[in-house]
Amino acid sequence: MRSHLISATSALYILWITMAQVAGQEDREKTTALKDLLSRIDLDELMKKDEPPFTFPKTLEEFEYAFNENGQLRHIQTGEPFVFNAREDLHRWNQKRYEALGEIITKYVYELLEKKCNLTKTFLPVDATDDEPRSFIYLSTDALTNPNKLLVLIQGSGVVRAGQWARRLIINQDLDSGTQIPFIMKAMEENTSSEEHVLYVWDHFVSKAAAKNVFIIAHSYGGLSFVELMNQREMQVKNRVCAVALTDSAHNIWHQETSKGTQDWMQQCCCNWVSSPEPLDTQLEPMLPDCPRVSAGTERHELTSWMSFESIFRFFNEVLKTKEEEEAEENANVVTTRSGSLKNKHQDL
Repeated sequence: MRSHLISATSALYILWITMAQVAGQEDREKTTALKDLLSRIDLDELMKKDEPPFTFPKTLEEFEYAFNENGQLRHIQTGEPFVFNAREDLHRWNQKRYEALGEIITKYVYELLEKKCNLTKTFLPVDATDDEPRSFIYLSTDALTNPNKLLVLIQGSGVVRAGQWARRLIINQDLDSGTQIPFIMKAMEENTSSEEHVLYVWDHFVSKAAAKNVFIIAHSYGGLSFVELMNQREMQVKNRVCAVALTDSAHNIWHQETSKGTQDWMQQCCCNWVSSPEPLDTQLEPMLPDCPRVSAGTERHELTSWMSFESIFRFFNEVLKTKEEEEAEENANVVTTRSGSLKNKHQDL
């Protein structure tokens, strides 16, 4: 009886263990089959079926965003900051939209570097061939010639480009915190003034040049810098400079306390082409007793130099011709006088 009970119990254990093993095997097979099924499914492709196409605006205006007077990116209609989650549950699409906006921001910063900071794009390598990959940097006009200071700005890696510290800050905060522009403008403020720069160039280069006749063209604030040069180096300028063409000059002989001698010289050797609705070269009423004022043939300040291009060089040629004729006449008088003196000496002997 006992032996039969033991045999029955053993059989039960064997049966239960076998059933458990079979059930466990089936679970593993189901798990493997599920993993195999999932491996064949491209989750990205499933997500794409519910996503709109990755086609985004090409400009800030098309994005309906703009930078306000504080350098903050705001929606044109609502005035609200940039919203990353433009569409709920479409993270990939939102990310691509953000990246597209970032590329537009990069181009916008490049424009600020060139227009606001007056920097020039220089491509690298300098000797690159047409089919060789190239990069670029931005330089100020005096970056390679200023003997005093040079500031070098190096951004980080990733998506940031020249002129940027952090794209995220530009989009979500403002231009000042995210770009290098405040650093550039500060460096320019602390650099030598335009007047000091012109004086330095005169002392170290122009005054040492071999040219017998020096001509100067100065636009806007450059005219003020030239007059300051006259104040500091009056006799040198008079001896070396043949003629000066000013275009919409910002100089003021009263504020700059210009001498009477300089004013008289400017009346003879200078001409100022100013913005005016009158035809090109029309004589205009003088505002100060310095140099003649004529129309540049345009009312746009920035076009005065270009519009008076031909007139300026005609003016230079006329002044130079007059000077050469006067020098030739003086030389002839010297020769005649010298010959007369020799003749008188010969007669005395």
